[in-house]
Amino acid sequence: MLAWSMQAFNSYSPAAPATPPPVRLRYSVDLDYEVGADGCDFIFNIQAAKTQRQVVIDEQLRFSQNIPVRSYQEPVHHTRYLRAHAEPGRLQIHHQATVDLHHYRSNPLQVPEVRLRELPDDVLPYLYPSRYCESDRLHRFAVGQFGLLWQGYTRVEAIRSWVQNHVQFRSNSSSGTTSACDTLLSKQGVCRDFAHLMIALCRAVNIPARFTTGIDYGADPALGPQDFHAYVEAYLGQRWYLFDPSGVAIPMGFIRLATGRDAADAAFASIFGSVQTSSPVLNIEAMAGPNGLVIEPVHGNEALSTDDAGAGNANAPAGA
Repeated sequence: MLAWSMQAFNSYSPAAPATPPPVRLRYSVDLDYEVGADGCDFIFNIQAAKTQRQVVIDEQLRFSQNIPVRSYQEPVHHTRYLRAHAEPGRLQIHHQATVDLHHYRSNPLQVPEVRLRELPDDVLPYLYPSRYCESDRLHRFAVGQFGLLWQGYTRVEAIRSWVQNHVQFRSNSSSGTTSACDTLLSKQGVCRDFAHLMIALCRAVNIPARFTTGIDYGADPALGPQDFHAYVEAYLGQRWYLFDPSGVAIPMGFIRLATGRDAADAAFASIFGSVQTSSPVLNIEAMAGPNGLVIEPVHGNEALSTDDAGAGNANAPAGA
């Protein structure tokens, strides 16, 4: 596995422009609920996190009910929460945003792991086992598989590739309680299961990793309509780098909505009450950027991040 990774990354060549133009994407989310007689409380994570490398150009938000909606932005990683109490009856939510992605691009062979004593304080929670990522139970297995690999980006890529190659993507093959250990045994799952297993394996060899919710840009239409997508960010070289263990989407097209230790922290909707739900309707497309050109996200060998360096904080000075 290491030889495969090194061969792939040895072909890396930097993009021609020193500062390539941003990838501009527009996405929309439509949610539809029938709220029960007692009403219902909702917490939504459907808005793009605002960072200096993920810039929200414009956005719209509409609720079909005339109800108060409160917003809160988590101060470190900038997850944006919407809180609302809905009255009985139908509730429809529409959100649309245009986002510029200013990717930080690195040569994968030059991205190191960060020694434990040098990790920022706010990164530490992503070293520990969590509800769906039982890294403590997978420690011996992970060390046996990945413990002797070169410690850097290519080790994380080897973990990502191993998960993709050993787990089959199969819709409706898991439940909301499926954990990383369950996925390792069943060898099947959906994007959240791939993400949980990769996160657990990374943490088991002392690499901070977190669960991230986005939208599945570039997914094969044969897998179904566009949907929310779970992927992984691993902390390397003082940044959070993007990885897609399911392999069904294109990391260059990921718009970060919410992050957490696992899916329990980053659901697109948390519902407290009786409702009937319909499947969300999502769309994402590339748009003409400030230079008038449409830049379609593509697969590549570069290490990509939409986070800035420094204290694990997405709000660090640009170019740090």
